Amino acid sequence: MAQATSGNLRLLDFKSPAIRTLHITWFAFFLTFVLWFSHAPLKSAITTTFGMTEAQWKALLILNVALTIPSRIAIGILVDKFGPRVTYSLLLIAAGILCSFFALSTSFEMLALARFLMGFVGAGFVIGIRLVGEWFPARQVGLAEGVYGGWGNFGSAAAAMTLPSLALAFGGENGWRYALLSIAAVAFLYGFFFYRSARDTPKGSTYFKPKKSGGLEVSSRRDFAFLIAMNVPMFIALGVLAWKLSPAGVKLLPESLVQILYAVLALLFAVQTWQIWRVNADMLRSGKVPDHQRYSFRQVAILDINYFITFGSELAVVSMLPAFFADTFGLSPVTAGLLASGFAFMNLAARPGGGWISDKFGRRKSMLILLGGLALGYLLLSRIDSTWPVALAVVSTMLCSFFVQAGEGAVFAMVPLIQRRMTGQIAGMAGAYGNVGGVTFLTIYSFVDASTFFVIIAASSILGFVASLFLAEPKGHISEVAEDGSVQLIEVA
Repeated sequence: MAQATSGNLRLLDFKSPAIRTLHITWFAFFLTFVLWFSHAPLKSAITTTFGMTEAQWKALLILNVALTIPSRIAIGILVDKFGPRVTYSLLLIAAGILCSFFALSTSFEMLALARFLMGFVGAGFVIGIRLVGEWFPARQVGLAEGVYGGWGNFGSAAAAMTLPSLALAFGGENGWRYALLSIAAVAFLYGFFFYRSARDTPKGSTYFKPKKSGGLEVSSRRDFAFLIAMNVPMFIALGVLAWKLSPAGVKLLPESLVQILYAVLALLFAVQTWQIWRVNADMLRSGKVPDHQRYSFRQVAILDINYFITFGSELAVVSMLPAFFADTFGLSPVTAGLLASGFAFMNLAARPGGGWISDKFGRRKSMLILLGGLALGYLLLSRIDSTWPVALAVVSTMLCSFFVQAGEGAVFAMVPLIQRRMTGQIAGMAGAYGNVGGVTFLTIYSFVDASTFFVIIAASSILGFVASLFLAEPKGHISEVAEDGSVQLIEVA
């Protein structure tokens, strides 16, 4: 496939089709994150408009992430089947519509439904992983994916920085609505622009698709059982989210409805298991897979675990860090939020940095180094108390966040190198595990103090470190079968 030039990426070389594709793709991801987190910085205006309680607001936060776990799996299937161009375009258009629905809501129930549906927008990340992986060679894909993930992920911080001022500029009690409608319109129109400007692959390259859709293909009966087992934590996390909405949590849903949700989750798990069996039925009967189509699912599972630790801890920490700074140092909410934003701000450099490190020093070695740094970083945060200078605490959080987000970049530096035709599904599963990690760590935080919370995250990195010892370095090429039946080699090292 036609690729970017070797060596370092020239990010300002807009004459390069690969670089242009990278820029229009990270901006698509950026927009999805702006919309997905658009409600958070407008909390005061929204809660005032609807007279919401703190419990209702917390319920909105839960609903905002609930759908993201299964939707990342679904989006992964769709992008592998229909291609990133169509999938991203439709998602952006849908995001604009859903954000408008939220902005025009007239009751808390409408707000809750809109936020629940907006969780699907949070799955947009998966699409670009496949697209960027198609356009860059193995020696550059880590840095390219890091730029895509880091710059796009900055959308959440950009929303916090700009939306309150935009709402204030519109003025009046409906300023927040106009601010949301404005960014919804941008995403809606960008969906059409993306469709006209993006290509699934470089000219002359083949877009490989799974033989069957609906579930991840595996290469052995043992891997089939492993895949089913790895799906269980995702449904447990969804069950925890349902519990948080129950009378035992934020009291949004009656116990009877929560029990129904548990039953629905059990049914969905059964359906997903059947779909995976259907896709792999021939392999399960014969036990045979052509050598050129084999891959080790263990590689996918290791990346899932590492993203659980890295992105999962980031989701949890950015949620609690402002309050931690305010409580520890007696700061105002505005000042505490500004200082805590340094953790997310590091995405701009750290995630591309992690991808570059992975490209330069190898996938396995880089993962081990970054997980070790993550553990030390969280142990450092666990020592912060009111005797520390505030500036030192901020520097410590940014140092920790570098290893966290660089680890995320290293995970997705390897995702496109496992099996090209299933990159979307592999990325979707890893992305979903990141959200599972966020749910897990936030649930733990509800039972322990901040210091213990940071120590627990540091300890969890031991699991990722040990798992990464078994991570196989991609070598040579992987084989994919084109629609005409020919076998093509794709460079992975």
